[in-house]
Amino acid sequence: MKEAMFYKKLNDDVVQCLLCNRYCVIKNDEYGNCGVRKNINGKLYSLNHSKACSVAVDPIEKKPFYHFKPGEYAFSIATAGCNFHCLHCQNYEISQARVDEVPYYDLPPELVVKAAEDNNVPIIAYTYTEPTVFFEYCYDTGLIAKEKGIFNVFVTNGYASPQAVEKAAEFLDAARIDLKGDAEHYDKVCGGVVYEKVLECIKNYFKTGMHLEIITLLIPGHNDDEDWIREAAGFIKSLSPDIPWHFTRFYPAWKMMNVPPTDVRTLLKARRIAVDEGIKYVYVGNVLTEYNNTYCHNCGELLIRRDGFSVVENKLEVKKGKARCPNCGVKIPGFW
Repeated sequence: MKEAMFYKKLNDDVVQCLLCNRYCVIKNDEYGNCGVRKNINGKLYSLNHSKACSVAVDPIEKKPFYHFKPGEYAFSIATAGCNFHCLHCQNYEISQARVDEVPYYDLPPELVVKAAEDNNVPIIAYTYTEPTVFFEYCYDTGLIAKEKGIFNVFVTNGYASPQAVEKAAEFLDAARIDLKGDAEHYDKVCGGVVYEKVLECIKNYFKTGMHLEIITLLIPGHNDDEDWIREAAGFIKSLSPDIPWHFTRFYPAWKMMNVPPTDVRTLLKARRIAVDEGIKYVYVGNVLTEYNNTYCHNCGELLIRRDGFSVVENKLEVKKGKARCPNCGVKIPGFW
């Protein structure tokens, strides 16, 4: 256990968690919504620090990041717990579990960084479940990694409190954030989540200046409405049209086994809408199409060709971390 970084004490040993936008009020000996934060005698504790239930080395494209160090690998870790309860969660066995309900490794921050170094992996990804709910673990690991020249990335649902986002900027280099659907979708499919607070969180991440990419898993009949896609495109464009947006194919999972996989034509239509609304880099994932590749938004030149999660060709001209199209010379936004 480790005492939580973000909470305040109320009366009668009651505390309020300030880590995410749920702002749970937690009585003594009870848990927050995420199931991994507990009030013990008027102090809030994170129960999952250093208890990694999933560890792997993944291509950074799997997260997916397409404009952040393409072709590199990430040392990926997760703990039990999540502050969302999405009906289609692919990792529900660990995201909806408490710490003592799943096997875990005793993996303190120093060993996470050492493992990344020993395997020559330049990135640590906090992923699979929601990194916000194991924030103290991420923070302690991220600061050590940063000193060693290792990059840190979040794969997040975008529901951290403003103060948590500000603190995350001390060690994070990038965040891949979900934009799951409209207000009804967040309420009914994700478990009582407030849409406007997600948008606020994305704005807060953008203000930090770290690299951002957005992802939307398109679920047939749930969040594939064309009007909402236009609305979401307008929101992203209001921050920056350079933010990459990934539309990914849904496959039946957990409590949505009765919903069919997304029609590829729906994904392609969503991509076309986003491009028409002014988003420069829009991708289609979880299915092989030409839109796994990166093209210059200015001249259409093929810049990065991918086969699944593998980069098989990279034609970017990179100098001092900045990339340009070799054909027209326009700057290509990203973290290269």
